[in-house]
Amino acid sequence: MASSAPVPDRAERDAFFPSDSSLEQYVPPQAGIDVPDHEQVASGPRRVLVIGTDERYLRLADGRYFSTGNHPVETLGPIMHLRAAGYEFEVATPSGAMVKLEHWAVPAEDEAVKAALDALMPQLRDPRPLDEVVAELDPARYAAVFVPGGHGAMIGLPTSAGVGAALRWALEHDRPVITLCHGPAALLAATDDQGRSLFAGYEACVFPDALDSGANIDLGYLPGAMSWLLAERLAEQGVTVVNDDMSGQVHRDRLLVTGDSPLAADALGRLAVETLAELR
Repeated sequence: MASSAPVPDRAERDAFFPSDSSLEQYVPPQAGIDVPDHEQVASGPRRVLVIGTDERYLRLADGRYFSTGNHPVETLGPIMHLRAAGYEFEVATPSGAMVKLEHWAVPAEDEAVKAALDALMPQLRDPRPLDEVVAELDPARYAAVFVPGGHGAMIGLPTSAGVGAALRWALEHDRPVITLCHGPAALLAATDDQGRSLFAGYEACVFPDALDSGANIDLGYLPGAMSWLLAERLAEQGVTVVNDDMSGQVHRDRLLVTGDSPLAADALGRLAVETLAELR
């Protein structure tokens, strides 16, 4: 039987990867990404800004760290759909340092996901500084903003001025904001001059707090309690979270397109393509 003890990260003191037992439950050999022959974008902007995390270590309530990053399926699933529809990608991180990925969550037998990862890897390894991209955002070129999930999205992105500026630009220019799982933590960065959320009054589908405060700790996926919880913090900012479990649910409110977990990556990609098609 696989151990439920979190696995120490040999690169950092008091840091841990998910337990072997939790990965057996959470990382299936196939991701279930089924990309159809999407209608190709023939006109209008076709570049999608992908905002990744450049941070690995999420500090927990007891001072230990969860070794995390962006979840590969939550990153690649929507991208596979968008690429099939003819969109291209600009990858950026707040600092310009490489995107940190949870490579332990790559589905072992999914050759399509692995191929998508290989294709995107040069940009993941050498992203642009987000501030540079924000300075040149042009509605004639950029079609959407995509923030992948993974607990790493909770580090830095919620307080990043660059993230806030990118999301504010998307709202002002009627460009979809696509995100899932813990990616909606980035929404916390989008505030007005009084500190009020620009997404107050919106509905969103996110990773459920009940798992991060319960089962994820019990299974050894997390090495301890988190210092803050995503759905709770979004609710404090006026965002209505529409789910309380993890079922693969997706949701669209205006041009905010969200999903609850890796289980939603396929459906979120389809919904993103459909949403963008309506705007052409």
